[in-house]
Amino acid sequence: MSGCGCDEARANLEELIRGELCAEESAPIREHLERCTECRDEEQVYQRLTEAVRRACSGAAPPTLREAVLDGLRDLHTGA
Repeated sequence: MSGCGCDEARANLEELIRGELCAEESAPIREHLERCTECRDEEQVYQRLTEAVRRACSGAAPPTLREAVLDGLRDLHTGA
């Protein structure tokens, strides 16, 4: 990815924030974010959303949810 425009930067923001891009992939996006206020604002929105989801998912799932998921997986396995 040589040079990076708004479309490319925004398409890769989630991966950038989660640290899923290598240095070579993230460098052009970071450079773009330094120059583009609109994309930087979008990055901040993604960052806040990612943090909120992480906090919301930090606790243990209720036992009823665990059982429902396991039942669903069993149904998939048995073809029910």
